Amino acid sequence: MCTDSSHSTPGSGIRWTAANIVTTIRVVLIPAWILMAELIYAKSNGVEVNWGGFAIFCFFAFLSLTDKIDGYLARSRGEVTVFGKFLDPIADKLLVVTGMVWLLEQGAIPAWAIVLVISREFLVSGLRMVVASKGTVIAASNLGKWKTATTMVALCGYMLAITLPAGILWLGVFSVSTVSFCVAMILTAWSGIDYFIKSWSALGED
Repeated sequence: MCTDSSHSTPGSGIRWTAANIVTTIRVVLIPAWILMAELIYAKSNGVEVNWGGFAIFCFFAFLSLTDKIDGYLARSRGEVTVFGKFLDPIADKLLVVTGMVWLLEQGAIPAWAIVLVISREFLVSGLRMVVASKGTVIAASNLGKWKTATTMVALCGYMLAITLPAGILWLGVFSVSTVSFCVAMILTAWSGIDYFIKSWSALGED
């Protein structure tokens, strides 16, 4: 009898579904993106388009979109897996933090924003471990999804803005990016507080 290798039995290993392959590719390409960004980016002269920076923006935007692609593939094909649930959020966090650190180098975002994002992840990861050890499951809210989406939009916007010459287009892109970034940071803090509130009863148990 023939079997589908993408649908392995429990305990037989990772299911390499289409969604999991896309997620893995995203993780593998993040170091390639930062290497490219460090090698080819040069400060914009403010007069003409910085094509090296534009290539960096396009690559990052592609990586950001793969998050939507793997999620769609997993749901539409009925291939939501434990490995995917583990790797997908890690891939998102790696991409966000990597992009933020690079933009910090360019002076596009403040250091406190990176501290906020990383602190939120430490808080939520710690709470998840404690809550899971007590056998409690806290359903994920849409706050986390909106936080990730607005953060990606803001980072892509800033990467595009720093490649553009001064003018109306630059002002428009920068303004939208700044608004998105402020919303993303509010959602980052809010989602962390929300998770803490939901975990409060489990934290109070002996």
